[in-house]
This record gives sequence, structure tokens and C-alpha cells, in this order.
Amino acid sequence: MKYEQLAKDIILNVGGKENVSSVVHCITRLRFKLKDESKANTEVLKNMDDVVTVMKSGGQYQVVIGNHVPDVYKAVLDVSGLQAQSPVDDDGEKQKASFIDIISSIFTPVLGVLAATGMIKGFNALFIAMGWLESTSGTYQILNAIGDSLFYFFPIFLGYTAIKKFGGSPFIGMAIGGSLVYPTLSGLTAGEPLYTLFAGTMFESPIYITFLGVPVILMSYASSVIPIILSAYFAAVVEKRLRKMIPDVVKTFIVPMFTLLIVVPLTFIIIGPISTWAGNLLGMATLYIYNLSPIIAGIFVGGLWQVLVIFGLHWGLVPIAINNITTMGQDPILATTMAASFAQIGAVLAVYLKTKQQKLKTLSIPAFISGIFGVTEPAIYGVTLPLKKPFIISCIGAAIGGGIIGAAGTQLYMVGGMGVFSVPSFISPTDGITFGLWGAIISFVAAFGLGFILTYLFGMGKAKNEVTEIAQNEAAATTVAGEEIKSPLKGEVMILSNIKDEAFASGALGDGVAIEPIEGKLFAPASGTVSALFPTNHAIGIKTDQGAEILIHIGMDTVKLGGKHFSAHTSQGARVEKGQLLIEFDIKQIKAEGLPVTTPVVVTNYKDFNMQKTSEKQINFGDRLFNLNAK
Repeated sequence: MKYEQLAKDIILNVGGKENVSSVVHCITRLRFKLKDESKANTEVLKNMDDVVTVMKSGGQYQVVIGNHVPDVYKAVLDVSGLQAQSPVDDDGEKQKASFIDIISSIFTPVLGVLAATGMIKGFNALFIAMGWLESTSGTYQILNAIGDSLFYFFPIFLGYTAIKKFGGSPFIGMAIGGSLVYPTLSGLTAGEPLYTLFAGTMFESPIYITFLGVPVILMSYASSVIPIILSAYFAAVVEKRLRKMIPDVVKTFIVPMFTLLIVVPLTFIIIGPISTWAGNLLGMATLYIYNLSPIIAGIFVGGLWQVLVIFGLHWGLVPIAINNITTMGQDPILATTMAASFAQIGAVLAVYLKTKQQKLKTLSIPAFISGIFGVTEPAIYGVTLPLKKPFIISCIGAAIGGGIIGAAGTQLYMVGGMGVFSVPSFISPTDGITFGLWGAIISFVAAFGLGFILTYLFGMGKAKNEVTEIAQNEAAATTVAGEEIKSPLKGEVMILSNIKDEAFASGALGDGVAIEPIEGKLFAPASGTVSALFPTNHAIGIKTDQGAEILIHIGMDTVKLGGKHFSAHTSQGARVEKGQLLIEFDIKQIKAEGLPVTTPVVVTNYKDFNMQKTSEKQINFGDRLFNLNAK
């Protein structure tokens, strides 16, 4: 397994598999639902070579990996025995989740196939517009079937993911979704209605059938979003109640039977119509706001899109866009965000050409390639956001691009690909190529050009602003002859590979030594800044004035103590001087809890230095521990 060690390190530093309620992944991130986020070693994860960064958003602990995240995700499941399932707490009940967490968990599993089928449908529309295919040809019909397949039967797919998120049985959700798109019911609206409800209002509804005498308002649920999500939530609640009431011997078939008998009729009678009307009102409301000033709306949404991506809040717009396409056949809101990836890659290209830092150049190449296809997280987290100015400039370029899209009246007619693959999504299935498509292309060019030119001229600043934090450490290291790191503890020096902690012993977290302390005091090994102080006070990170990043982890698994027996005398971000008392800990009490106090002292960016370790077996506070010489 190529990513086996990485997976083990990630699981270890999110607090172990016992701290993980669930894990899923999107295009670039592992999305953990942790029982206690304070147990996660965020700074350690951020410093791993194969981890871009760590984000906390929407109730999720997100470890950003990059384009190879599916392989890492599989390795995480394999080494931990975890399953990709809905978050549950110790009692087996669904944890409270934020709206963003719910939406991302429901849509993430189908997003890749949704984009793929949308691209096929978009290219099919392009082939018709260019005169390469006839709408009556078999080739067109089969391609159209592929393109429409997922979106038309969307309730079935969302039934699976939604009820799974809410803690119910996935196949019950699929059965509910299948009922909503059942062809025979859809065909009943062709005849004469029995009577009409709410005549003369916007809710006017002809009645064609009844269920046990109750009128059923038949609506088109193909491609719909809101009805199946609400039904899935209600079904999960009903199923859990029934499982508590029905004997185990007949649970297997009686629970699904009664769940469907209760939920499906209620969906057709109440949930479906009300949620459909709500969806229509939502679409009308977003369109009303957009029509007040398409240009301002484009500037606002386009400029903020990348900020929303950072915090995972962009998921809030996805169901709105899908709902608009379902109810109106098009969506102008998500369309205004499509220039953002081009502004991002323009900025990245400028950074690549302007910087003299080899590490930054190496990061920029894959980030640029990913961004061409709309995957901008590697560019954001690896290049532009750490440099700050390029990220701000890319937001400006995205805002201008969004304004152009708004001015052109560009619409998305399908949820398709991103980046260059989004172009066919702007082709109308009925009108073909319109000015909206050309407006989108112009916005892409403008956003890219602005991102590139402004970053190249103004975005890099002085040399100290030119590089990422890691590159800054490299630059700082080259300006000094060396640095002596003092021992923070008094005790016995041990070889790091001999300790009973695979992440430290393997060197995955850095190179150094371990110390078996005989006195419960930890002093600053060098002057610098506290880059990380874990809430439980059992571990501390220090960035020295000369650029070395030192991680000290007091004991093994001591995070379990929740801070008990530890007392910190500093804080994160504080300035510390060599020899300053940082943490006191009770060795006797920690050992009484059944935990060792063996303490790794490692340099996480050791590859930047030639390290010479002490040869002493016993060491005192302030004795030489390492010499670090810049390479």
C-alpha cells in the first residue's frame, strides 16, 4: 500500500480511530467527524509532507491531501477498519451536524458522477449546436441517456446518500426515491383531473388520484432535491422508532415495510408538495435577488467563492443551483463562480514564473494543472493563501469575472465539470450557443489575465513575502552558520526508533531523540515563538529564531488525560527565551494513570539542516541536545 504509512500517521494524529465517528472524502480532502477535536494534533498533521493543510469547518475536521485523496482515503479505511458511514455517538444516535456538514455529506458521494454525466450532456449539446449530430440520431439519444441518467433519477441516488447521513438504511431511501420517479404515476397527469385544490392561487393543483380518500397532488419529482432529502430524514426517524418497537425475529422485513408504508404516502400527500413549493419559492427568491443587479451579484458571489471554499461553506450554494436547474431549467448563481478557478491559476502561474524558491515552484506546477480542471484547493492552500497577496488578487480577478458573467446573463444549464470542462454547461439544450457562453469565456480570460498580471507585478512583494512558511524557514536557515538546541528535560536520552510510538519512531513526524524524564519540568530548548500548544498541554511546538521547528510531546497517549497533571506557563503565539519554563507535569501521577512519560523531542523540518545529536546517555536541563547546521 503506497499510502499505508501516511494513513497510519493521519489516524494517529486525529486522535486514533476511537476518536473518529466517520470519515468521507471529497475531491481533495479527508473529511473527519471527530468525537473530540482537541485530541487531534493539527500542527503535526500540517507539517506532514503529504498533507497540504488542515481545516476545521462545518463540524468537520478536514485534512487536505490533494488529487490523490481517493487512494489515501482507501488506505485510511484499510489500516483503521473504519467505515464511511454517518456519524454516530457512543449511544449509536446521530450526532448533531451543521447544515453545511449535512449538505456536503449528501452531495459529496455523487458529485463526481454528477459532474461526469453533466459534461456528457453538455458536450452532446455542443455537438448539436455545431451540427455534428442530429437530435434524431442514435448516437445523440444514447449520449443523452447517459447525460440524463443520474440527474433524472436524482431522487434515487440522493435517497441513498441522504438517509445514510441521517442514520437510516440506504436501500429504504432508494426505494422512496424510486417511488417519486415511478413512471406510471407521472403518466396519470395526462388525463382529466378529478377536481382542483387551491384554485386561483400560486398553489393551484389538479387532483388526479387519492390515497385512502386523501387527495394526492402529483408533481414531477425527476431531478428534484428537497423532497427526497426531507423524506429521507423523516424515514430515518420512523425506521429508528420501528426498530425499537418490532421484535428482532421479524425486523429484517417488517421495519422496511412499515417505514415505506408510512413515509411514501406522506411524501406524496404532504412532504413532496410542500417541499416542491418551497423549492419553487427559493428559486424565485434567488432569481429576484440576482435580477436586482446581475453585475453586482456576480462580483459579490464570484469574489467570495474562494473564501467560501476555504471554510467549506460553498456547499450552501450547490443545492440552490441544482434546485434552480430543476425548477427553472437554468441557474445564474453558480455560473458567477466559474471564473474563480481561472483567476486562481493565473495567480499561481505568476508565482511560478516570479519566485526563485524551488520548493514553491514545485508546488505551483501540480496546483496549476489541477486548477485548469477546476480543482483549486492545492493552489489555494499550497501557494496563494500562504502568500496572502496572490490569494487576494485571485479573489479580485474572480469578482471581475463574476461581474462579466452577470452582465452577459450567463446561465448554467446543467451541473457539469469545472474549470475548462465547465464550458459545455453554458450551452442551452434548446437555444444552443448563445451570448451567455461567450460571456463565460470572456470572463475566464479576464480573470486569468488579471490574476496573472496583478500577481506578477504586485503580488510577490519583497523576498520575505515571496515564499510560503516552509520556504521562509529554508531562507532563514541559510543565513546562519548553525544553531544549538538545548535539552528541555532532565533524564535519560533514548534512540527515537526504540520508543513505542510508530509515528515518532518511524521519523514521520521529524528527526530527533526521546528523553525519559526524571523531573517534571520542560524548558525552552531555544529562543523563538510557540507555534503550537495543544489544549491538553501535553505537547508544544516551537519555531526558533533561526527557523528550526521543534515538536516536544510529553509521554505517549497522554492526550487521553485531557490536560490532567499538566500545567502550562506559556501560550500559543507567545515569545519564549532559551531556558524559560514552559510546562510542568506530574510524572508520578501520569505513570499512575498507566501511561509512559517517554518524551520525543524532534525537529519537524529536519531535512533543512544537517543534524548532529548528543552522544550523552544522561542529560540535564540546558545541555546540548542537537546542533543544526543549514544545508
